[in-house]
Amino acid sequence: MKSFVMLTIVAVLTLPASAAVDAGQLFTDRCSKCHGTDGKANTDIGRKAEIADFTSAGFKSRHSDADNKDIITYGSPDNAKMKAYKDKLSPEEIDALVAYIRNLK
Repeated sequence: MKSFVMLTIVAVLTLPASAAVDAGQLFTDRCSKCHGTDGKANTDIGRKAEIADFTSAGFKSRHSDADNKDIITYGSPDNAKMKAYKDKLSPEEIDALVAYIRNLK
């Protein structure tokens, strides 16, 4: 039994880095067109749609991680341009984006 546990631990620790979600690349690929690579929404679409600056203290205080997860998963009730990603992203990718957004400065 101990051998099995050790083999499992070794297998998990030696997974290729690509198995982990690269939230920064995911944000760049899926979100930056509207939200900008820095999360400030200083893009043509961001300005036109009046998208919030993810880096602002006001945004962070008004939006919990659960709120952000719901918006990414189901779309925004306040902005029809923010579509649901539940069928386009895995739950792990959505969680990674939520954490990434929380840490934008």
